[in-house]
Amino acid sequence: MKITKSNCLILLSFCWILSSSAQETKSPWPKSTNINQPWARWWWMGSAVDKPNLKKRLLDFHNAGIGGVEITPIYGVKGEENNFIDYLSPKWMEMLDYTVHVADSLHMQVDMVLGTGWPYGGSHVTVANAATKLIIEKYPLKKDETFDRNISVENKKEKNPAELLYVVAYGNDGSYINLTDQLKKNQTKIKDKGIDGKSISIPDQTEPNKLKWKAKKTDYTLYAVFSGKTGQQVKRAAPGGNGFTLDHYSTEALDAYVVPFNNAFKGREGKIRAIFNDSYEVYGTDFTPKFFEEFQKLRGYDLKKELPLLLNETDSEIGNRIRSDYRQTIGDLLLNKFDKPWTEWAHSKNFKTKLQAHGSPGNLIDLYAAADIPECETFGSMPFDIPGFRREKEDIREGDADPVMLKFSSSAAHISGKNLVSSETFTWLREHFKAALSQCKPEAEDLMLSGINHIFLHGSTYSPDRAAWPGWQFYASVNFNANNSIWEDAPSLFSYISNCQSMLQQGKSDNEILLYWPIFDTWDKYQKGTLFFEFKIHSLQEWLHPTSFYASTKKLMNKGYGVDFISDNFIAEAKVIDGKINLNGTTFKALVIPPTQKMPLATLQKLIELKKSGANIIFESLPESVPGFNDYRKQEQELQNFLTANSEIVKPTSDVLKTLESAKIYPETLVNTGLKFIRRNVDGEKIYYLVNHTTKTIDDFVPIQAGNKEVIILNPLTREFGNAIVKKSADVTLVKIKIAPGESYFLKTENTASQKKWNYYEATADAIPLKGSWKINFNKGGPQLPPSATISNLESWTKLGPEAEAFSGSATYTLEFNNPNAKIEHWNLNLGDVRESAKVWLNDEFIGTAWSVPYQLNIGKLKSGKNILKIQVTNLSANRIRDKELKGEEWKVFYEINMVDKDYKKFDATKWAPMPSGLLGPITITPLKQQN
Repeated sequence: MKITKSNCLILLSFCWILSSSAQETKSPWPKSTNINQPWARWWWMGSAVDKPNLKKRLLDFHNAGIGGVEITPIYGVKGEENNFIDYLSPKWMEMLDYTVHVADSLHMQVDMVLGTGWPYGGSHVTVANAATKLIIEKYPLKKDETFDRNISVENKKEKNPAELLYVVAYGNDGSYINLTDQLKKNQTKIKDKGIDGKSISIPDQTEPNKLKWKAKKTDYTLYAVFSGKTGQQVKRAAPGGNGFTLDHYSTEALDAYVVPFNNAFKGREGKIRAIFNDSYEVYGTDFTPKFFEEFQKLRGYDLKKELPLLLNETDSEIGNRIRSDYRQTIGDLLLNKFDKPWTEWAHSKNFKTKLQAHGSPGNLIDLYAAADIPECETFGSMPFDIPGFRREKEDIREGDADPVMLKFSSSAAHISGKNLVSSETFTWLREHFKAALSQCKPEAEDLMLSGINHIFLHGSTYSPDRAAWPGWQFYASVNFNANNSIWEDAPSLFSYISNCQSMLQQGKSDNEILLYWPIFDTWDKYQKGTLFFEFKIHSLQEWLHPTSFYASTKKLMNKGYGVDFISDNFIAEAKVIDGKINLNGTTFKALVIPPTQKMPLATLQKLIELKKSGANIIFESLPESVPGFNDYRKQEQELQNFLTANSEIVKPTSDVLKTLESAKIYPETLVNTGLKFIRRNVDGEKIYYLVNHTTKTIDDFVPIQAGNKEVIILNPLTREFGNAIVKKSADVTLVKIKIAPGESYFLKTENTASQKKWNYYEATADAIPLKGSWKINFNKGGPQLPPSATISNLESWTKLGPEAEAFSGSATYTLEFNNPNAKIEHWNLNLGDVRESAKVWLNDEFIGTAWSVPYQLNIGKLKSGKNILKIQVTNLSANRIRDKELKGEEWKVFYEINMVDKDYKKFDATKWAPMPSGLLGPITITPLKQQN
């Protein structure tokens, strides 16, 4: 073709059209990866796994939209003993290699626990390296009385060996004598002569801890200090994994623990994505053999001299200060002698680490941050105001997913520069076989709103084809696998989570406010005299809810501020760049100090330094003292002098919200509508995740703290997107949004409108009930398929007869109906009360899956005349398990805890009433028109 000016213009115009069209249709959704997808904790019962079933189960996961597995071997199944595989045996490692191989082929990844069950421990943990506790024996001694006896643990309940470390005496006159050396002298006697004729000392094994000592000048109390053992064994251990729980305050114990793993992983470096450590459930371990030496290094004084004050059962200032030092030291040892070395060890194998710090006796922020992926957990069921959301009291246990508690893990990630924050999700969400996908959704949303972006399902039990229904089961899991009827539509839940996490893993957290956690105010309390104080998710009332820290967090969040928590250690790392506080690349506009009684002097000094460097440091009150006992009066005076010297810049505020706004740090007032949100920053643009957990549809212009912006709306349920209608100002952009209870959207800012327009719809008339004869055909499930039926009024299919009452699975409802108005271009289908999820076809064209509240779909335009609506509904597995138990068919064949109900009592489904199943209605269609 001859190239002319005219041809060039035509060609350029054509290219421009193609380019514009591609730009207009380009999806703003990130390309999905396995990290975006939910993962599952995968229970290997008895490690009785084989290659064909491993492959099938991984294919099940992959096809459903699960991106990875976390292997946890546990106790086995009765009758399967010949198939048990000992942990870390050559056969077990062969199964692990095969799992990794298949996962790789499916573009999945594998995590694993460094042990079996939980917590860390096992057969190779020696008594010396086992979890340890402090044991004290006291002996009163009158003046001039002689103590002459063998010292041993007198409590008959102590079945485990205890090592005597020290014997010390405290006089009524305040004197202190360390008798340990005299004890050692008494341990040996001259028994024989050496070869050279010199005397040698040989230990007298009959009285190894004999002490003879006379009290002079005053009355004394002798304290014998023992390093005892808790005796705790690994919980839910798998074959080859039984044994003592590990001492979590000792690097020596950790180094010995990983020796078998060093051998097992030789040549397998990098094959596993991450090593997991479950929630801290090492019970009653308030000591380690080298505790007193470590304490003196860290706290600067000899704790042995202060034992009477430490152990005194009175609530006193000095005693509490010493107890605070004790608790801080336990936390420091867990962090620096175990968690950090554990992550370093994993890195030496090219593995990441994933840690649940909750339940620990240390600073949760620092402990979570010690891992590559901090992980929180939810346990039980939380309430939601969403109309139609079911939360039957008899099927739940009250949950612990307080957003403030969840933020400890995400805060640790944000301030330490970690992108992923994971969660053990849906533990005990409902009673067995009664958890619906619709009940999962808002629980997952609250996690993501709290900064979690890497959800792990709890969980899925490996179950081979040979296992009769319901297959192998773990007692606390929802059990996300093909044996559970909810698996039919679970891919829709997984797709939703994946879409959300693909957005929430982009960029960086965009919270404005840091909030100091004054942990010393908790450590300094008497706490009923207990030395071992754990920050548990199940006891928030003890350490979180009553605190000023909690009140300040709620006040800021309710106002619309994004908040992250910070510890003393991370304050020490903070820098000021351009007036903002910078921590590992994440920036904050202000740091708020809630009402705080005790603060380390070094922390206060750093806060003043940051403020002088231009940071917004806001005190709600000034600290009164320093924590701890050593030289505290001098430090307390220094703190007060420092406050006085800087009184002009550390004036406490009476209204933190006004102070923030005076500093031009503004909240997201969209919370005034009732919407929940979290915000991310991606190269200067903002991503908002908005969720409506209220009772009403929010149909309005909502403000976002971003001026002069175009905004894309993205629906994570459907992946629809488009440019929103906006009203711009220099400081705020108003975004038109219509979001029903139970719905969620993402907003993403941009400078120019580069996408297609978002479709807004409004009803033009009242809903029209769909009536007629519904044909019901049962498609798949068990124990057997009930006969087909035709009904005119929608009600639970359990009323169709005994076979339908016992049935769990899927049934297809078919209805023919006439188009009420051929001029309508868009119809909304409302399925009413669905038990529990539904796939919808209109005139043999698949429309979508309705699996959560609100059960609504936009079905587009109807044909003129007759239309055919098909709805495949899947119920829960509860009715089938009830039928199985009523027939006396045993399926609870698992070792150890076997199966318990939500209250940890004997599981008994015969007491249940049949659960409503199918379409309960009413089903309506509503005419829609697009809004401008």
